[in-house]
Amino acid sequence: EPLEENIEICVKYLERMAKVNCGLEMELGITGGEEDGVNNEDANPEDLYSTPEEIFQVYDALSKVPNGFFTIAAAFGNVHGVYQPGNVKLEPTILDKAQKYISEKIGAEEGSKPVSFVFHGGSGSDIKDIREAVDYGVIKMNIDTDTQWSYWSGIRDFEQKYHDYLQTQIGNPDGEDKPNKKYY
Repeated sequence: EPLEENIEICVKYLERMAKVNCGLEMELGITGGEEDGVNNEDANPEDLYSTPEEIFQVYDALSKVPNGFFTIAAAFGNVHGVYQPGNVKLEPTILDKAQKYISEKIGAEEGSKPVSFVFHGGSGSDIKDIREAVDYGVIKMNIDTDTQWSYWSGIRDFEQKYHDYLQTQIGNPDGEDKPNKKYY
């Protein structure tokens, strides 16, 4: 959706969610890469980077909701998936610039962090970029690709180790009448 429509929808949801003390996470821009059948690998590179002005538009609208808690998943070069080093150009300084810009706009003291950010597409990221993003206000980081790989890798390793015990419910290398329940 266009930014204005996205903000309008999120304000409506946050108004409802605030009544039950539930927070809202708003995604701004595009997270590159591919995930769950959505392919943004060929996204316009400039769409992978939010501007302080866009982040302020979101902050300004959502902060007016009484009792509203929200986070902003701003784009700073994030991608879904894991890629070879050098293929992903994260720019966490975008978050710092946004914090400074918004602090100035709202009259907050220097060094404050009015925005709680979310780091989408964090799997495989360099620890330096992660630390920098946290320093600039990231309070949540999504690592779905790493989580999926850990899950798959564990299943794969288990199946390889106990392959001959996982082919039938009864019968294995220890005997034709031996049960296999403890392996699945």
